Amino acid sequence: MRAAGAGAGQLAPVAAPGIAGGGRGGPELASLQPQQLPPQRGRNVDRRGTLPHFGKWQAKSQRPGSSILPTFVTTTFVVEAMGAANAQLRWKRMETRQEEEDDDDSSSASDSDVLAQDTYERAEKRPILSVQRRGSNLFEITDRVEMGQMASMFFNKVGVNLFYFCIIIYLYGDLAIYAAAVPFSLMQVTCSALGNDSCGVESDSKYNDTDPCWGPLRRVDAYRIYLAVFTLLLGPFTFFDVQKTKYLQILTSLMRWIAFAIMIVLALVRIAHGRGEGHPPLADLSGVRNLLGVCVYSFMCQHSLPSLLTPVSSKRHLTRLVFLDYVLILAFYGLLSFTAIFCFRGDSLLDMYTLNFARCDVVGLAAVRFFLGLFPVFTISTNFPIIAVTLRNNWKTLFHREGGTYPWVVDRVVFPTITLLPPVLVAFCTHDLESLVGITGAYAGTGIQYVIPAFLVYLCRKDTQLAFGYGTVNKHRSPFRHTFWVGFVLLWAFSCFFFVTANIVLSETKL
Repeated sequence: MRAAGAGAGQLAPVAAPGIAGGGRGGPELASLQPQQLPPQRGRNVDRRGTLPHFGKWQAKSQRPGSSILPTFVTTTFVVEAMGAANAQLRWKRMETRQEEEDDDDSSSASDSDVLAQDTYERAEKRPILSVQRRGSNLFEITDRVEMGQMASMFFNKVGVNLFYFCIIIYLYGDLAIYAAAVPFSLMQVTCSALGNDSCGVESDSKYNDTDPCWGPLRRVDAYRIYLAVFTLLLGPFTFFDVQKTKYLQILTSLMRWIAFAIMIVLALVRIAHGRGEGHPPLADLSGVRNLLGVCVYSFMCQHSLPSLLTPVSSKRHLTRLVFLDYVLILAFYGLLSFTAIFCFRGDSLLDMYTLNFARCDVVGLAAVRFFLGLFPVFTISTNFPIIAVTLRNNWKTLFHREGGTYPWVVDRVVFPTITLLPPVLVAFCTHDLESLVGITGAYAGTGIQYVIPAFLVYLCRKDTQLAFGYGTVNKHRSPFRHTFWVGFVLLWAFSCFFFVTANIVLSETKL
């Protein structure tokens, strides 16, 4: 199925440096930046891998790489779709040039119209053999074709709308997690059940929201005060555009590396000195229900692949490069997870893993305690405005019609308001980061990471065969080229959906 062009909007994220060189992220999330209306180049950052921030349940599961196979499969699917999209764009440009040359040689306007129509029909119906004879590799990835543009090329109108709906829901989940994580970290560091405490978080302490924080103020009151300040400081950016964040994102990435290294080293030292508190069982099936949703969230990168891979100069061994990248990410996740489960008791691990190091008995140096305790505040605060602007622009793209413009009130007030209010209200009602991450990853994240790539590769293969002939080979085709793998990915996506839904139901009924 093919939609008419890329009018439905194009996404254009820009990846920041991450764990594995080319942009594999640190403790952040993921966002998408569509074109502005009117079009202009958007700037954004790729954020993937949430373990340093939201590590308790993934550390408990003891299997940080359980979803790496289906994730790698869908990554190769997106690369194949990128090659097919480049081939179609390249062929259309060649057809356009041919039409212009034919128009110059035509003696009348009527002859030109007939020739153009005949050229268009040939482009749609006959295999392209002459192009390959001239040595032009149609499937070379030279143009950055974002997932939004690929969706508009291979999906019908309903599919494009569902794609943007999935993106919007995912970004709402991102913003809700961010809006809850910053106030939660500030509350944990600055409050304790006994009053002010320079260590911020005490060992073996279990706090309730109704426990006192400062004088008559309860912990939940402090949390909501921090949430209000967070919203007032960063919320106004939603009403404007966020650009030129390159150096800010480089600084954020550097902080991620430092935080990763400090936490791993501190945990290893604590274990080596015999002070490790964790004695995990061989397996804990109770964590499986939420494991899949969190793994989806941790390995999210598919939507940023066009920005990450298109600039690569030599794409001859692209699949191998991506595979090595996943191995490196899995190694980091595994090292961080296993040091966590042996360093801390499972029942004492906090949702924000960095907060486990804001304890005097774990870290003696106050500066390091505060750096790790407030680390999510620094990194999340820099990315919240970018994700908010991205979500606002996706709303605009979803409702945009060709040739239409929005009234000033709708463009500058309504869209930013519907972007900002829902996640802030969710954060006001709950700061249960484990549930927010699991739900966002299992529902909207599953769509982006598994469902959309599976349908993209299936439809682009059919489209390529119709447009270029059945003998045409995409040089970037996935090694998982059998249709079985498309079904496997969709089945895995359904499993993620089912397990997280079961986790929610069973948790509510306390079974």
